[in-house]
Amino acid sequence: MGFISEPIVAVATATGLGGIGIVRVSGKDLSQLIRDLFGKKLDPRKAELVKVQDHQEQVIDSGIALFFPSPNSFTGEDVLEFQGHGGTVVLNLVLQRILAVGQRLQMRVARPGEFSERAFLNNKIDLAQAEAIADLIEASTEVAVKSANRTLSGEFSSAINEVVQKVTHLRILVEATLDFPEEEIDFLENAKAKEQWQAIQIALQHLLQKTKQGSILRNGALVVLAGEPNVGKSSLINKLAGNDVAIVTPIAGTTRDRIKETIQIQGVPIQIIDTAGLRDTLDTVEKIGVERSWEAIKESDLIIHVKDASQKNKETSYELQLEIQQQINNSNKSIPIIEVWNKIDLSNQSENLSGIKISAKLGTGIEELKAAILKELGWSNQVENTYIARTRHIEAIKKAQFHLEESGKYLSRGNNALELFAEELRLTQEYLGEITGKLLADDLLGKIFGSFCIGK
Repeated sequence: MGFISEPIVAVATATGLGGIGIVRVSGKDLSQLIRDLFGKKLDPRKAELVKVQDHQEQVIDSGIALFFPSPNSFTGEDVLEFQGHGGTVVLNLVLQRILAVGQRLQMRVARPGEFSERAFLNNKIDLAQAEAIADLIEASTEVAVKSANRTLSGEFSSAINEVVQKVTHLRILVEATLDFPEEEIDFLENAKAKEQWQAIQIALQHLLQKTKQGSILRNGALVVLAGEPNVGKSSLINKLAGNDVAIVTPIAGTTRDRIKETIQIQGVPIQIIDTAGLRDTLDTVEKIGVERSWEAIKESDLIIHVKDASQKNKETSYELQLEIQQQINNSNKSIPIIEVWNKIDLSNQSENLSGIKISAKLGTGIEELKAAILKELGWSNQVENTYIARTRHIEAIKKAQFHLEESGKYLSRGNNALELFAEELRLTQEYLGEITGKLLADDLLGKIFGSFCIGK
């Protein structure tokens, strides 16, 4: 694609004190800037000890300079990196000095994500790879790091491009038939259109499953513990978190507000929310907590309905389950529910209970519960081919699936509907192209890169 614009500069390391701080510059031609800044030429890809001086030739900082000439750099432009001391003030002084020296080049401070954006615009990486840079930085588990690296290396883009090639091949056959109708070729038979269409359908389904897994890794899942007061929700979140994040007492209604804790189950980040016990109450503070509990339930990805196995009368638990289901129905979401009976160490009739039976106090059944959580979230242990993914990737694949299904309706009508078949295939390809950025509106690009760190 390529483009010409003014050079940019930014501090590329996190704000705060550190042993090393990096200032990064990218532009079309930085050779004169380098000579003005350091008083000498830098050899490509060779670390050199330099000093950055102010306009009065007083040393601001000394450190290592690295020069990566175009096009063999991250952005595809000339890139200069100065690795100095990691103090906030000293890095800002270096930044201001570079801006002053680069004034004749109209140098400016980079926008968030602009270095990655230039890499994308100069065809060094595609959009999915660019997003994976931010996802790698934000990864909260080892599994997420590995998945982000797979996407960054281009595995996800390759999988997308393979499907696009299948769609393209089918489009070429269809449109060639439209261009030469006098040939009277039975397109559906000779081109094996149905078989090709089915192959695309299967490939899209596999792709969607992998991106759903990747979305869980990137965004985590919101799991809510719901139930009546004093059934052991707080004890359960403490057991899952591995420390005492919630107060546990025999007094009903101890938890009056939502308590959120992030945990990992087999490397999957999960936000567990302990909610106030669901019951009618006249206590003003507890009533607010109950209202917030219902809000959390409707926002969740999974609900764990915790019940007390030691209670003799379990009718209230059944009534509450119906009420929870009604709240889910009202939210227009499909939220799975795991039924959990706690305090089985205090019950003599646990064998007659359906659902998962646990003792949050003793740790009984916790591993079974963790496995059930992953299963209900749609997580598979086969993560070696999982790509870190975003909501927009999933939505794009779903839209591609929709138009592929629409094309199948016209495919079944034979040669008389080939133009409509071709149009739906074009739309399928267009939505897949949005993922790698081959077909994407400029305003959406701005939103995507605007979410990145400055200096990336």
